Amino acid sequence: MKCMNENCKTLYMLTVVMTVFLSTLTPKFYVALTGTSSLISGLIFIFEWWYFRKYGTSFIEQVSVSHLRPLIGGAESNSSPQSSFSASNGESETNRQSLSECKVWRNPLNLFRGAEYSRYTWVTGKEPLTYYDMNLSAQDHQTFFTCETDSLRPSDAVMQKAWRERNPQARIKAAYQALELNNECATAYVLLAEEEATTIVDAEKYFRQALRAGENVYRKSQHCGSQSPQHEAQLRRDTNVLVYVKRRLAMCSRKLGRIKEAVKMMRDLMKEFPLLSVLNIHENLLEALLELQAYADVQAVLAKYDDISLPKSAAICYTAALLKARAVSDRFSPETASRRGLSTAEINAVEAIHRAVEFNPHVPKRGIITEPNEKDKKAADAAGSTTRKAFSYLLLEDCKAFTRW
Repeated sequence: MKCMNENCKTLYMLTVVMTVFLSTLTPKFYVALTGTSSLISGLIFIFEWWYFRKYGTSFIEQVSVSHLRPLIGGAESNSSPQSSFSASNGESETNRQSLSECKVWRNPLNLFRGAEYSRYTWVTGKEPLTYYDMNLSAQDHQTFFTCETDSLRPSDAVMQKAWRERNPQARIKAAYQALELNNECATAYVLLAEEEATTIVDAEKYFRQALRAGENVYRKSQHCGSQSPQHEAQLRRDTNVLVYVKRRLAMCSRKLGRIKEAVKMMRDLMKEFPLLSVLNIHENLLEALLELQAYADVQAVLAKYDDISLPKSAAICYTAALLKARAVSDRFSPETASRRGLSTAEINAVEAIHRAVEFNPHVPKRGIITEPNEKDKKAADAAGSTTRKAFSYLLLEDCKAFTRW
């Protein structure tokens, strides 16, 4: 009881002191406090704006993710999708859970800036990429193609700055500078293939050079990958570069008409690196198989990846919907369906179409329902609309009647 009384007295005294202190404050204090906080907020805002303009990312967000989140204990569950392409089984499950909560989804069918996006600009006079798109790409490039030991190698140090540049010509110039320092700098060839090459053929040549350089560096990294954490980080980066280059080479083969070769390259890549969680190579494989009209193989890929527990994508949703619509379109008749109702297969097809449209409602109706005329095809080719060409052109006759209904 005596102890409780002492505690109560102490609490009472603190309350009295705080009351006296607050009562002695004048309005000038609150004005000064408000002005000081506004000044500090303005300085933080100006610095954040300057940092974002220069590096393409938020300083506060970067500090929160890099330094504060590990203290809270959320680093392992949220940073793994950004860490590398190659992850363990447990990390892959974590990646799927955290990626499903993201608003921004990586596009595995992304086009080449120089050979396709620039062509769209020449045809339409419009810029297809916004600053937001460029910033997201810059963050991915810095995450996948850089590591802590880049400062020890002059060519990699130059490329580390190149990925942060906003000006395309500055990036290309930096890539050539890196090649002058080291003619086996794979990331420099990757940048030139993505941005300087104006045709897919030129991009493929650069990627083949990147493949030769990347394989040599990858073999060297494998020998010393377990010596230290720095070497492990370098091995992950070299693995990321090698996988990215092989995937882009497969996409070049598909765009150049060598579809079977592209399918083989993608299958081999998925076997060689089966634990990839970020690249979603299976979606590139779906696109190539659809172009071959190998619907049985498409169904086999969907059976593995179209799981309700896995994060979805537009490619998976629309492919599943179109295959289900194709299965019932030959025997489908609106008049018969209005009399007897929809069968189980037809209901499944309708639900799949609804699910796909809900996931991504921005696929043009004209590209799905009606026969595209020559003008539409030229516009789609100019824009490099992979989703529309892969889904609309190839499966149009199979699902046109069903989707019209």
